[in-house]
Amino acid sequence: MIQVGKSKFKSGVKESVLEAVSQIGGFNQFISNGDVVFLKPNFNTADPFPASTDLEFLKSVVELVYEAGAKTVLLGDSSTITANTRKVMEKIGVFELEKMPTPPRIYIFEEGFWGTSATDVQKAPVKWVRKDLSVGKYLKSASLPDILDKADKLILLPCLKTHKYAQLTGSLKLSVGFVKPVERLSLHFKNLQEKIAELNTLIKPDLVIMDARKCFITEGPSSGELREPGLVLASTGRVAIDIEGIKIIQSFKGNSLAGIDPSELPQIKKAIELGIK
Repeated sequence: MIQVGKSKFKSGVKESVLEAVSQIGGFNQFISNGDVVFLKPNFNTADPFPASTDLEFLKSVVELVYEAGAKTVLLGDSSTITANTRKVMEKIGVFELEKMPTPPRIYIFEEGFWGTSATDVQKAPVKWVRKDLSVGKYLKSASLPDILDKADKLILLPCLKTHKYAQLTGSLKLSVGFVKPVERLSLHFKNLQEKIAELNTLIKPDLVIMDARKCFITEGPSSGELREPGLVLASTGRVAIDIEGIKIIQSFKGNSLAGIDPSELPQIKKAIELGIK
């Protein structure tokens, strides 16, 4: 059975992340000296956490990954098709991370890599790689950024929240941000949850760290009824950590997932059928 580490937030974000990951073996079990590590946060919109990734949480993970021996930390995302990813990141303050002693390289999937300072713009366009899904019943192919094929390790950093169309947005739903924006329109037309699961057969994360200090228990993904579980979760399994996330949401009265068996939620059920852990 795949473990889910769970840390109760008390004082520091970095300490809580470290404790959760330590419960499943520690960062050194997932990262080797010299690794290039890609972090996938949630910058779908610039709405405040838990709608988007908390900057302190992201900074803490960057520091911990470097401390574990990574040579380079990359992070990137692509916002919803109705938003501008650069403006979303600017509003959240993501580019402030470039001032860290050992900064990450920040990617905007539609634009590429943008150097290590505001005055040092080194644009290197991301290439979209079209990949066929042999298991796809609802999703036959998807174009993903080539950075996924270049990094040694992938760490997913989902928030925890309900979603008005997909019911839940956790680690499985986070991978939609990898898809070329124009292709996301048809993704949402029909059988969204099943397509989310099928898409995840193309994504191979080494670690998932979920920031569940706050969550939405209704609506979502950009706003909803807010609760504060005060937890940070870590796992090697997307299904395992999403199921735990559902249980956390269900622990609050008035949640929109009440009465649902977590393993029967369509995206979870389909992911299990496809052998996704």
